[in-house]
Order: sequence, then structure tokens, then C-alpha cells
Amino acid sequence: MISEPSRHCAVELQALPPRIGQVRRIISAQLRYWHLDPLIDHAALGVTELLTNVHRHAQPDKSCTVEIELLLDRLTVSVHDHDPRLPTVGAPGADATSGRGLALIAAVSESWGVRPADGTGKAVWFTLPAPCGTSTLPPLAVYGSTTDGPFASANLGTAAQTPARSAVVG
Repeated sequence: MISEPSRHCAVELQALPPRIGQVRRIISAQLRYWHLDPLIDHAALGVTELLTNVHRHAQPDKSCTVEIELLLDRLTVSVHDHDPRLPTVGAPGADATSGRGLALIAAVSESWGVRPADGTGKAVWFTLPAPCGTSTLPPLAVYGSTTDGPFASANLGTAAQTPARSAVVG
């Protein structure tokens, strides 16, 4: 029986350079809210690399969804795009200015991979181990939240049952 809660957040966006920084800040804030501050640097770095790959390589468009999910003692970060082509890990030359993103993700994560997404593209993901005991902590109370508002569960010390969603326009 799984007794620890899962937490989920998704952000839909166009993978354009200004949006990548916005999503990095959203992911950082969400991890802080979940008491996962030690994971912020690696998660932000990984999501930046994955979104940069969507920006540079995905076709026919740059729309994608970033998801983070905490389940038991693992944080999974994934980026879903509409391009069915799977990425390849190359060996960039010493003078190359790109081509190291997936190797960097492999270096900072516990595991990573790619999976086709029901004929509508793919999802590239990586996992990070959560610090012990963080998945059982209630989310932080939000300043100005009320007991009848969307953050009522934070005031009560329980995780919300619906996933957090955000859309970055552009």
C-alpha cells in the first residue's frame, strides 16, 4: 500500500527563450512550496536543457508541457513535445558550442530516458532523489490564502488532490 502522497504540477508553453526562464522560476517556486529546495538547482538545469532542445529541434511547433511529479522518494521532471523523433546523445567535439544537454542531464540526475507519447510526440524525462521525509511534509501555506480558497488544503496541512496547472502564454 502506498501511504505517501504524490504531488503533480504541469506547465504548458511555447519553448521560446523568454518562456524558458519563466518556467525555470515556476519550477523553482513549486519545488520550494513542496519543501524540495535541495532539488531546485538540478531540476532547473535539467528543465532548461530539455526546453532548449524543444526550442532548437522540435517540429512542427514549439508547444510543449513540462511536468514535475513527486511520488514516494523520487521527483520526475518531464517535457512532452509534439515531435515524434527521439533525441540522440552524440559526442560533441571539443570546440562544439552545443550537443551536451542530455549528457549534462545524465550527469546530474539519478536516471533519464525518452518515451513515445501515444503517437503525438515524445516525453523526455529525468528523476532526482528527494531528500528523506520531504514527501510527507504538507505544502507551505501561501501568504493571504483563505480556508475556502484554492489553497485551503495548504492551511489544513494536506496536499491538494488536483494537480497544479499553469499556462505560459506566448
